Amino acid sequence: MQMAKKLGDFTGLAGNYAKYRPAYSASVLTAILSLVEKPVTALDFVDVGAGTGIWTRMVAERKPRSVIAVEPNDDMRSHGEADDAGLPIQWRAGKGEQTGLPDESCDLLTMASSFHWVDFERGTREFHRVLRPGGRFCALWNPRWIEANPLLVEIENKLYELAPNIKRVSSGLSGITETLTEQLNASPFFDDVVYLEGRHVMQQTPEHYLGVWRSVNDIRVQAGEERFARFLDFVEQKVAGLDYVETTYLTRAWTARRV
Repeated sequence: MQMAKKLGDFTGLAGNYAKYRPAYSASVLTAILSLVEKPVTALDFVDVGAGTGIWTRMVAERKPRSVIAVEPNDDMRSHGEADDAGLPIQWRAGKGEQTGLPDESCDLLTMASSFHWVDFERGTREFHRVLRPGGRFCALWNPRWIEANPLLVEIENKLYELAPNIKRVSSGLSGITETLTEQLNASPFFDDVVYLEGRHVMQQTPEHYLGVWRSVNDIRVQAGEERFARFLDFVEQKVAGLDYVETTYLTRAWTARRV
């Protein structure tokens, strides 16, 4: 019997996460880096809740001075370490509320598709401690923009037909993102809040598209394994025989300066 998963626990999902989750918008990354008042090569960068390192590696490829990836889940972290592509990334165990990093030790601290799992007050207090004065925090997500493809709308509608009470935790289009600008503006730890977004299109094979769904946590937990399996069966039937599924991703980023 398969053990029920817990909300936010990606143990057992890391393989699909590492293999199939898409990259973020390169243009949004360029914009984020431009807001830090240092050359990229002089930046000490930290990615908290780094998962398997998809975003971490994107930043590391821009050649900052140092890169630290902080991830609480052993399974996700081990895949990240194995997939570091030869980049100089230091992996450490830790979480948003307690990174284990020294005071004022970095210039840019990000959370990619993970800040929704963190207590806002405790997390922002911790990031203020770890960032140097004038350094920047950035929370970003990479949700699908399903309206660009009627097939994706149909698949999404089927999900809510099977599990109508699902509340999206990590979609990047709901939850904390609805009030994040206001919360950061009201925070005593940050100012100069900037919102950025950029769209990019991927042509995913049916296997790749299904792999992304198999890597999710919040929907699987809320729907339950039986209903989620029925949903995956439906998706598999809808994409069978297609050369690719065209998926538009919307990278949404909030960045704020440490006061």
